[in-house]
Amino acid sequence: MRSSPATLSSSEFNVRDFGELAAAVPPTLPPELAYVLLLFALFVVPRFLQRYRLPAAVTSVALGAVAGMGFGLFQKDTTIQILSTFGIVSLFLFAGLEVDFAGLRKETPVLLQHLVIRVILLAAATWVAQRMLNLELRPACLVALALFTPSAGFILDSLGALGVTDRERFWIQSKAIATELVALGVLFVTLQSVTAARFAISTAVLVVLVALLPLAFRAFAAMVVPYAPKSEFAFLLMIAVLAAFATRALGVYYLLGAFVAGLTARRFRQELPAMASEQMLHAVEVFASFFVPFYFFNNGLHLRREDLGLNALVLGAVFLLTAVPLQLLIVAAHRRLTLGEPFPRGFRIGASIAPTLVFTLVIAEILRDRFNVPPYLFGGLIVYTLANTLIPGLVLKLPPPAFEAPHVPELETLRARQGDKVEDVEG
Repeated sequence: MRSSPATLSSSEFNVRDFGELAAAVPPTLPPELAYVLLLFALFVVPRFLQRYRLPAAVTSVALGAVAGMGFGLFQKDTTIQILSTFGIVSLFLFAGLEVDFAGLRKETPVLLQHLVIRVILLAAATWVAQRMLNLELRPACLVALALFTPSAGFILDSLGALGVTDRERFWIQSKAIATELVALGVLFVTLQSVTAARFAISTAVLVVLVALLPLAFRAFAAMVVPYAPKSEFAFLLMIAVLAAFATRALGVYYLLGAFVAGLTARRFRQELPAMASEQMLHAVEVFASFFVPFYFFNNGLHLRREDLGLNALVLGAVFLLTAVPLQLLIVAAHRRLTLGEPFPRGFRIGASIAPTLVFTLVIAEILRDRFNVPPYLFGGLIVYTLANTLIPGLVLKLPPPAFEAPHVPELETLRARQGDKVEDVEG
């Protein structure tokens, strides 16, 4: 018979016992005080630990795991879930707003080559996952996406804290966004390809959503803006949330709808300058910075003890030691061949788009809830993504090259008109 907690010896009292005892104790803090303490934990502790190059997102996930597994706090808390939804929606809305189609077109040949390489990489990773992890085609494809898709919104939100040059920033943004665009398309096809009928219906619904969003923006510009100035921010968030819930109902999670809303707003920059202005981008970024920690905290709450066993740690290490070096080498070699860029600089670009945090968290949840993958696979993906999120802070938060000519398209155009030859100054 199991000993009572009072008679447990120090050798018998382990972490599992502590978690069970803590979860059995009813919370004594008033809800208001609990939320105040949570706000302090999410907005002070991660900032403090950033001085040690520990990303705030990783700290937030860890705090959620401690609160959930260790103390049974905030379990199935609807407030946390709502705040978490605002976080993921605002993050992908920000990523959509950051898409610069003119800049992408300018570097189309290199980006197309990059995307072709990524598609081949995804196909190869899917094949390996099928055989090594004994998975069917659809979950194997999702595992490949989880391993090799950079989280554009998270990466863009983190660029300000990294020591990157202007040209590196351009390539980081371009490669992360272009890769995520393709990944979202693959995710949609993978999740909706259960039957031909379901795929056709889901595609039709998505096409209708994409067609309706511009009409909503035009109606807002004509009927609301003249009588309600400075309402663009609230409208943009409302549209993003509605689009996110629409794609969530399709079974492709919130991120696709929010991203499409951001893309649509970007397209209306001429008709509604305030909708995709620098002030709007800053406002959405600030909004996301407040709510995103709740998203990561909520993901930590959903972790279970069996997800982080020895098998999960080993699998996560295998993912990390194979997927990340492969990505770095591919990016650096491609840039060397196409742009003549030195390998160290190519590795910096590759390291910057290594974090897969948000995309992996989303796909890991889908794999667990819809495909019933074993806990060690779910946990291995979590370990992998938390570890690769540390890479930019370790690699990129270094003194940038002594000098590098910024990537300014307007400057290049002006010099071209004057007949000057623009030279790329190596750092």
